[in-house]
Amino acid sequence: MTHKSIRIGGLTRVEGEGSLLVRARGGRVTDVQLNIYEPPRFFEALLRGRDHTEPPDITARICGICPVAYQMSACQAIEAACGTEVTGPLRDLRLLLYYGEWIESHALHICLLHAPDFLGYDSGVAMAADHRHLVERGLALKKAGNELVAALGGRAIHPVNVRVGGFYRVPARAELAPVAERLRRAREEALATVEWVAGFDFPDVEHDYRFLALHHPAEYAILSGTIAVSDGTGFAAADWPAHIVEEQVPHSTALHARLDGTAGYLVGALARYALNGRQLSPLARSAAEAAGLGPVCRNPFRSIVVRAVEILHACDEAIRIIEDYTEPQAPSMPVEPRPGVGHGVSEAPRGTLYHRYRIDGAGLIAEADIVPPTSQNQARIEMDLRHLIEPRLDLPEAELAELCERAVRNHDPCISCSAHFLHLHLDR
Repeated sequence: MTHKSIRIGGLTRVEGEGSLLVRARGGRVTDVQLNIYEPPRFFEALLRGRDHTEPPDITARICGICPVAYQMSACQAIEAACGTEVTGPLRDLRLLLYYGEWIESHALHICLLHAPDFLGYDSGVAMAADHRHLVERGLALKKAGNELVAALGGRAIHPVNVRVGGFYRVPARAELAPVAERLRRAREEALATVEWVAGFDFPDVEHDYRFLALHHPAEYAILSGTIAVSDGTGFAAADWPAHIVEEQVPHSTALHARLDGTAGYLVGALARYALNGRQLSPLARSAAEAAGLGPVCRNPFRSIVVRAVEILHACDEAIRIIEDYTEPQAPSMPVEPRPGVGHGVSEAPRGTLYHRYRIDGAGLIAEADIVPPTSQNQARIEMDLRHLIEPRLDLPEAELAELCERAVRNHDPCISCSAHFLHLHLDR
């Protein structure tokens, strides 16, 4: 594996504005370039020389939408390097916190960013003028997720209660009772959301995706597991560097990733559903079946339905965890530093998120490597765009640009979420 300590990581470069260049000649698309041009923020370099306890707080600042994902992958990588595994009620609390993030992130994407595409609006604000109750329902779901994250993380954005080994403080059972009551209402709202988005008019598009996602034998994987691939292969988190290699492309500051030497695999909601759908809660499985998803969904435009199903699953499982919760004897497990390398993988709302840390004898971070889901999806998004655009080159440019924006938003990339981030230049 290439030594990554001197390379610029791609994790925050996918936020902000992007542009798309499409070149077509003779009715064929010859080039598609999704250009993420945000400057790097050097988080991987920033982590070098910091204490092994610091990555959860530092990496939480990478993203305001999914800070918990960065905290969970960071904690697990550090703990793995130090020979510690967090289990029992503390693991349950971590999973509960993660469910809160899934609820708030998916609700934001579905109701304010993605649904306007299907209903013919330029933004969630414009949609709210005619569909106020739908937007309010989405905001209520997001609020439920925020409240769950705040209850465990200390605040809804960039939680401060997470530490290597567990938490600084754990809630008493009575503190979670009102959160569970709010989640029961959210579960009904989530079920209604699945039914609503399932009725959208979806373009008839399917792609032969190579899916990658975590898999856990006992649960719909989000917090931990081994990496599964839809071709039947798979590998452990520690073997990630042997299978996933990042490379710089000339047209984007975001790194692209290759799986076993091949570009174009997909992480995220469609991948999780295809590889783990049978492990959804019974209510979520039933809702998915009623929504017509089938065992595998290869239409990226229908990813909005899968995300709605995942909200329902997160609500259902969060309620179960709270009902079964027993307060742990201590808020964290001791994690003593030692020289070593640790790998941590979890499922951010947008897909599989990998962290690797090398710790020296003083307990300081010597190397850091972070591979976010959107950089893994960059090549696949470009492939989707190529297949989508080529048979539609005769469309007016404005209509084609709108379709391209929708296709990019299908994957919920971590780009600043204005409704119109994409400037299309079509060179015919």
